[in-house]
Amino acid sequence: MKRKVAVVAGGDSGEYSISISSGRMVYQELDREKYEPYFVVIHGLDWHVETDEGIKYPVNRNDFSFSRQDEKVRFDVAFIAIHGTPGEDGLLQGYFDLVRIPYTSCSLLVSALTFNKNVCKQVVSGLGIPVAVSVYSRKGETIDQAKIINQLGLPVFVKPNCSGSSVGVSKVKLAEELGPAIDKAFELDDEVLVEAFMPGREITCGVIREGGRLIAFPVTEIIPKNEFFDYEAKYKEGMSEEVVPANIPDSIANRCREMSLFLFSQLNCRGVVRFDYIFRDDTIRFLEVNSVPGLTQASIVPKMARAYGWTTARLFDKLIENALQPIP
Repeated sequence: MKRKVAVVAGGDSGEYSISISSGRMVYQELDREKYEPYFVVIHGLDWHVETDEGIKYPVNRNDFSFSRQDEKVRFDVAFIAIHGTPGEDGLLQGYFDLVRIPYTSCSLLVSALTFNKNVCKQVVSGLGIPVAVSVYSRKGETIDQAKIINQLGLPVFVKPNCSGSSVGVSKVKLAEELGPAIDKAFELDDEVLVEAFMPGREITCGVIREGGRLIAFPVTEIIPKNEFFDYEAKYKEGMSEEVVPANIPDSIANRCREMSLFLFSQLNCRGVVRFDYIFRDDTIRFLEVNSVPGLTQASIVPKMARAYGWTTARLFDKLIENALQPIP
């Protein structure tokens, strides 16, 4: 019997349109011989199944089902393709735990931890991995900008603490730019991180479980055309180059893969997770975790999978298999 798969996309963040694109890609690539996929869009309290003909069926949030004519359809598994809230921060994971539907991403706890940049960095640092020095602030607190600059120097990155796709992120080079950048970040989150600039090259590695072992995909170097890997560089064609496998020393690539495997295991991740780093000379510093990375044809993780020898269909198939099976 074919498994009924809810491909869940949309969400309530600035990553909505990217999430829809990721979800569409997953929906199109799933093997129809094995799966019966449904495209589910979530936006606020509007949850609906959208058919290929554009018909929308409301989702019953009591048990995550929908009714079509006289048939009630319940899903066997949820493929989470929502970047940002509620798909990457643990909210949707908690809901699926309650209605007892398996899903393709990290658990509630791990999703919440990895989505919170400040908490995640503290945990990763505690595991012995270098991270950037940063200052954390909450909305309403008095922020001593001169003290921040004295502590971190310039330039710095100003980030909403809980967001993705570099939405609301600013690179600050001048002291007078810091205040407006902090205000911009506070428009998206009640918590803000000001992070010391780390010179170097940006690399990233995706990890997934296959059977009883973890696989680290080929390390990829990200070369943005902009000042940094911002929203435009991530999603506008031609604004960045992703080199896979990265043209870096083997020693750095091997350490990056080992570090990513270690973090996946220590953080108790599930699904496919991408770990981002900056390296310079012989030092690799952790940047962040992407527990629901982009899944379009042009996204980094599918490129990594193809370089490893997998099709995108196999990547998505493996994620569903892993969701349906107990952890070895």
